Amino acid sequence: MASSANRVVSLKNRCGESKSPYVRSHMDNPTTWQLWTPETLELARQTNRLLFVSIGYSACHWCHVMAHESFDDPRIAQLLNEHFIPIKIDREERPDIDRQYMDFLQATSGGGGWPLNVFVTPELEPIFGGTYWPGPKSERARMGGANFEQILQKVALAWKEQEERVRESGRKVIEQLREFAQEGSLGGRAGGRVSDGEQETLELDLVEESYQFYKGRFDSVHGGFGSAPKFPTPAHLKHLLRLGSYCPEVREVVGEDECETARDMVIQTLEAMAKGGIKDQVGHGFARYSVTRDWSVPHFEKMLYDNAQLLPVYLDAYLATKSPLLLDAAHDIAAYMTTAPMISDLGGIHAAEDADSLATAIDHHKREGAYYVWTTDEFKKVLTEQEAKICAKYWNVKPQGNVDKRADIQGELVGQNTLCVKYDIPDLAKEVGMSEEDVKGMLQEGRQKLLAYREENRPRPALDDKIVTSWNGMAIGGLARAGAALQTPTYISAAEKAVECIRNNLFDSGSGTLRRVYREGPGETPGFADDYAFLISGLIDLYEATFDSKWLEFADRLQNTQLKLFWDDQKHAFFSTPANQPDILIRSKDGMDNAEPSTNGVSANNLFRLGSLLNDEEYEKMAKQTVGAFEVEIGQHPGLFSGMMPSVVSAKIGVKGVMVVGDNEATSAAVKKFNESITPNYTILKIGGGANSEWLQSRNELLKDLNGSRSMVQLCEGGVCKLLDGKDVESLF
Repeated sequence: MASSANRVVSLKNRCGESKSPYVRSHMDNPTTWQLWTPETLELARQTNRLLFVSIGYSACHWCHVMAHESFDDPRIAQLLNEHFIPIKIDREERPDIDRQYMDFLQATSGGGGWPLNVFVTPELEPIFGGTYWPGPKSERARMGGANFEQILQKVALAWKEQEERVRESGRKVIEQLREFAQEGSLGGRAGGRVSDGEQETLELDLVEESYQFYKGRFDSVHGGFGSAPKFPTPAHLKHLLRLGSYCPEVREVVGEDECETARDMVIQTLEAMAKGGIKDQVGHGFARYSVTRDWSVPHFEKMLYDNAQLLPVYLDAYLATKSPLLLDAAHDIAAYMTTAPMISDLGGIHAAEDADSLATAIDHHKREGAYYVWTTDEFKKVLTEQEAKICAKYWNVKPQGNVDKRADIQGELVGQNTLCVKYDIPDLAKEVGMSEEDVKGMLQEGRQKLLAYREENRPRPALDDKIVTSWNGMAIGGLARAGAALQTPTYISAAEKAVECIRNNLFDSGSGTLRRVYREGPGETPGFADDYAFLISGLIDLYEATFDSKWLEFADRLQNTQLKLFWDDQKHAFFSTPANQPDILIRSKDGMDNAEPSTNGVSANNLFRLGSLLNDEEYEKMAKQTVGAFEVEIGQHPGLFSGMMPSVVSAKIGVKGVMVVGDNEATSAAVKKFNESITPNYTILKIGGGANSEWLQSRNELLKDLNGSRSMVQLCEGGVCKLLDGKDVESLF
């Protein structure tokens, strides 16, 4: 095959043709970025050029750093343009491409992250990759090690002089990744086993083993798991918090003391986060993660998927403890997702806010965290002398700044303070000789003044105003549950508006299919398995909060589509991508939880819940098959499959359904009890009493003849229901 060295290609930067804010942010680079399209991939084959695929997202700080250091550099651009076909991809639009090359990077280097940069053959096989590489003029490049310019030169030379060897390397890596995927060794993905859905090999001991995994990694000083950088990992927190709410059979296996310890670990973590710099102490919402062990210095980007997952975890924690701090955190997250700038005019919820911003309107260089950090001079300027004293103590604001230089790699936080709660109000009141009420009032007034000053004087970080179907699905579920439990109808209304936004703009009623992203119109990318899974889960939550069966009908329709497009009839469980997708080398199944819960974990739970609500044995069978497909992986590493644990329990002991008919004191008590409890492996439905149940009764044979004239509460399991009296209702959950 001829080398690419003599193939001259004249391209122009096409980022301006994309709807993605991230991709568009590179439209003025001298690098001639192309989009991931069939035309671009064909061009690579025709010209025999390596693709340089750079994947990131708009809120990514290190993506911005590399863009400034390298992609804006004329020399770097010249190398990319002369020797490669550079492609820029938004990972949130194409998580499938991101996933396949992240798998390659993690398998070959043991690490990963964003920006994700991969050199790829015209046949799309990766040969070399990394994350952030320093630009040739950066401080990190001067400290030694390979910089991006040197990497480009070496890869270009290898392709020119040893093309066949490079190609063979790419082929071998992809073959190994395919084998790992078949064996289930790649990211917790189901391998080649055939599950009949009837095996009961996944024992409840796995739930206890998953607890032990996290107990051994718990940071007893600061909460969370492991050291810095520290991520919230909501899927794991949710699992651990719910251990004590399972049925007696599960608690007996895990141990009552262990269930209590698991809950305490989660509560300590959530409290530390709520007091830490990872939470926006002046505004609303949580940042993506902390670069420090004590949660004090965040990586300042705010992502919808983090906040959407944290909302139900904080809600569960409040329901378990009645702690005002945890309740405030839950309301804070809900407020973040339902107010500007996160809420769109269409009702959908935007994707993210950037980590970087300008410190003032007249600045020209963005800095990470500029919108969120403070100096003592600003406190003195904005607040009264007494307010500044109290607020500085409360939030640990120091004249020299409170950020350790080891956590400030770029030196952008020198003299700055992240706001972290260091005092309980009673202790602070005692130290300053004031009443608790006066201190509380002064802190509230100070917060409002700081917020007003920030909004008036600091440019807000850039907003990624994409509406991502899967992330909205998570938000819909959290808002629905919070609205029902906290008796806040505005949260339920926001969830309903988000569903309508997706149904009106991203759902094709004729085919029953979803699209992945809306921005300036629906995107071209079809929905992936996680878009269906997370939206179905949110719709079930919304049904249980409203008892309007139109949400359940929509969930059932989407479930049928997900099965049609992604279900593996031979080996079971759900592929992440549809069949015959031309630009995917490995069609995999996600089972392990990461920043987002696993698609198959959520899907299995959806099937169990729908099976219970609709009395559908086929759904229940498929739920068991989905769990069974990951039998070996879960058995080997139960701690990495938190999202599968509810379905492990359901497969073993079943799902119980509370059926509420009519409207009286007992039925109202049952609904209230359900809303205000942590209820793994339970569902609830309602007939009559104001519920819109017509579709549900037509779908569920058990409910066909009920009319709501006789009010009652029944507990159903395996198609058999028994009547509950007042004492039974009180002891539920």
